[in-house]
Amino acid sequence: MKMSDLHVKINDLSKSYPSPSGDVIAVDHLDLTVPRGQFLAIMGPSGSGKSTLLHLIAGLTKPTSGSIVINDTDLSTLNDSALTRFRRRHIGMVFQAFNLIPTLTAEENVLLPVLAGFHDTDERKLQQALSSLLERLSLVPRRHHYPDQLSGGEQQRIAIARAILLDFATDAHEGLLLADEPTGNLDSANSRNICQLLRELCSEQGHTTIVVTHESRVADWADRVISFQDGKIVNDQPSLRKEA
Repeated sequence: MKMSDLHVKINDLSKSYPSPSGDVIAVDHLDLTVPRGQFLAIMGPSGSGKSTLLHLIAGLTKPTSGSIVINDTDLSTLNDSALTRFRRRHIGMVFQAFNLIPTLTAEENVLLPVLAGFHDTDERKLQQALSSLLERLSLVPRRHHYPDQLSGGEQQRIAIARAILLDFATDAHEGLLLADEPTGNLDSANSRNICQLLRELCSEQGHTTIVVTHESRVADWADRVISFQDGKIVNDQPSLRKEA
């Protein structure tokens, strides 16, 4: 596989935390490559280190040792300011808690990260991308509603739109979407809709998506499923079944 085909390359990655009884190892000498456009699901029990791994890839947590390379950029070479700029430009994150700002409308929540960090973004293209994305997510009628006026599924779709708007506005098609238990607060119907959206983003838009989940119904939509335990990969295989 060519380096240009790799979106994420992790080499000998470790993360440990000090404790009175000795270091707690969350990620243990991990090697992992994720091709561009792949939908990867990471499964494992609570405390296995899977969420820590996601935060390491996002640059929100610094590793104890090892390297993470995204789009040919080694995160360890970036200072805090450069890392923040890189994350804003190249990484979208979706959390189980949605993290929407309650005093902003759905549309304003989607726009906020771009407006806050990229004043050079073409306003016309940004508005076109926003309208296209809201239509794609069936959110146009809800664009001026506040988070507490939206269902759980609508709030999660807003969070996803916020995470990927920049790619749509710049035609970058190189986005890395990281999602931590994105369906944990949703009913089965909304969970299915979110999974279908994530699947389409990979298949049609070329996004690379890494999802941490404990739900097999989410992993069923992935191209590849990794089982994580005690900070290590214990199984790595193609997904055995896709949802219709």
